[in-house]
Amino acid sequence: MAEPHDGTALLQDAVAQELLASRQSACLAYTWMDGTPRVVPVWFHWDGDVLTFGSPVRAPKLRALAVNPQVAVTIEDATTWPYKALLIRGDASVEMLDHVSPQYEASARRYLGDDEGEKWVSGLRSVPMARITLRPATVHLLDFVTRFPSALSA
Repeated sequence: MAEPHDGTALLQDAVAQELLASRQSACLAYTWMDGTPRVVPVWFHWDGDVLTFGSPVRAPKLRALAVNPQVAVTIEDATTWPYKALLIRGDASVEMLDHVSPQYEASARRYLGDDEGEKWVSGLRSVPMARITLRPATVHLLDFVTRFPSALSA
């Protein structure tokens, strides 16, 4: 059965929490300057309230997000059946920083482990970065056990 649209309550679901704590990268979808869709894989950090992503300050996506901050994010685990996917939409905000954000550091440690994460971040400490923040507005969850895409459950 498809999960009805219910704002962000699904973020508390065990499957959502598993994906938010995983080492799966997120797919960030946004609208490019010419109106076409773009999707990029990104590391993310979830603090229980917002998703954050780090980005080089010269990344083209930052210009596009300044014009249209509406984004969609998918975090999925399609390695074993039943697949799981968390779909989040909302408006992103961008903050330019003179350094690596604590959220990016936390994501590097989660993805690479403490030692390798520290090595990765140590090479970026003096590099200006942007912090992209997404406060979820709508959330959908698929687990292919109790929650299916709407086309399968109609």
